Amino acid sequence: MNKKIAIIGAGNLGKAIAKGLLISNLISPNNLTLTRRKTDKLNSFSEKGVKVTSNNIEATKNSDILIVCVKPHKFEAIINEIRPELNNNHILISTVTGLDIKHIINITKKDIAIYRAMPNTAISIQESMTCISSNKLGENKIEIIKNVFDKLGKSVVIDDELMGAATVLSASGIAFALRYIRASMQAGIEIGFNSELAQLIASQTVKGASSLIISEGAHPESEVDKVTTPLGITITGLNKMEYNGFSSSIIQGVLNSYEKIKNISTK
Repeated sequence: MNKKIAIIGAGNLGKAIAKGLLISNLISPNNLTLTRRKTDKLNSFSEKGVKVTSNNIEATKNSDILIVCVKPHKFEAIINEIRPELNNNHILISTVTGLDIKHIINITKKDIAIYRAMPNTAISIQESMTCISSNKLGENKIEIIKNVFDKLGKSVVIDDELMGAATVLSASGIAFALRYIRASMQAGIEIGFNSELAQLIASQTVKGASSLIISEGAHPESEVDKVTTPLGITITGLNKMEYNGFSSSIIQGVLNSYEKIKNISTK
């Protein structure tokens, strides 16, 4: 890719995106700029040849694609700061939670291609699930943006109205999946494994389950049926989990997170 990319606000997500971009060889280090107030936290990137600065204006001037990864309450101030340097050739990608395309257009006040992208932190190892939406001007270039995120995992283009739901199911969802792994690991320790081995078994099992669904396109329950034999140990464990609210607690967790993101969107 011959375009220059700047990640404005290289916190946890911004750094994960940067790692993914570099690992995938989608961009050379000298074409990537990361900004953050405390630049010492980006030393591992500067050592690789990535440009690191606290100057958002400088980063904007020297980039074609801007990926803004800041907290929602900081977004408007950042855009106000860099607006004089934004031009029609810029592509703006926001990963900011709760700010829809219309809101971003109103803040930006520029006729440029605008996208929302909601990846998760697995983007650092090219395994993200990224949902993308755009404004009208961005529709013509959306395949370029999708191609970028397809190199960093899998991506889908969705209506902007669904981006809040995508944030919960994908970006928050990775935390929900990791909490399952932790719980499974703790149970593994209780039944005899040391923590390292329990973590490996639990993690690889979840990876295998996901790969089955993705590669085969099967419904999860059809794969569950292959494991739950009559009078078997698996159905006993599953029934006990469901009795204690396994599925309903996950559903309620997702729904509660979604309610909170809707409140952010309306502020």
